[in-house]
Amino acid sequence: MLDLHGYGPRLLEGAGVTIQLALLSLILSIVLGLITASAKMSRSWLLHKVATLYTTVIRGVPDLVLMMLLFFGGQMALNVLTDMIYDRFGVDWYVNLNAFAAGVLTIGFIFGAYMGETFRGAFMAVDHGQIEAGKAYGMSPWLVFRRIRFPLMMRHALPGLSNNWMVLLKTTALVSVIGLTDMVRVAAEASRATHEPFTFLLPVAAVYLLIASLSEWLFVRLQKRYNVGFGEH
Repeated sequence: MLDLHGYGPRLLEGAGVTIQLALLSLILSIVLGLITASAKMSRSWLLHKVATLYTTVIRGVPDLVLMMLLFFGGQMALNVLTDMIYDRFGVDWYVNLNAFAAGVLTIGFIFGAYMGETFRGAFMAVDHGQIEAGKAYGMSPWLVFRRIRFPLMMRHALPGLSNNWMVLLKTTALVSVIGLTDMVRVAAEASRATHEPFTFLLPVAAVYLLIASLSEWLFVRLQKRYNVGFGEH
């Protein structure tokens, strides 16, 4: 591995942090997306309004602003909560919202809204007749979801899911502004110290491009798997 003026090992560690951040954020966003899609399709007026407010706020507020609000404001809110617990129950409890946790929560929260719209459209695209057929065969609601609704939904959701993942991956670069030592922050520090920005930023760009290329290959494979039996599109 290139030494890169001694910054090579730190860049490698930063790349690992970036990958962990992206994957954990993706998992959180998928969970929130499924919850949001279910709420928007719910007959409950309250759930529908809450989900709509959530997606509206995310679309209207820049990602960086949300990240800084959660990192600084979130820690203050946690401090107020733990103070209340101490005053009421005498339990001395402190929660530190570090940069990594703030990054995962913020990116997951942001893309949960986009995933929600993706999943909602995909669920609505599923032929309701196939679901009714599963019920007619005596399948439980969970079995209908696992064997019929989810596979058919994923077939429609994968293109949007792929696009959201690519944007999420690039959004991880923003966490450097709240102090997380990812590869972008290491590259920026090294560039300032050595006055050789291209020496460090080009490898960072190459890592992002490599991850994106591998991701695209994986999504193509998944798309082919879920398209089995439907012909080529």
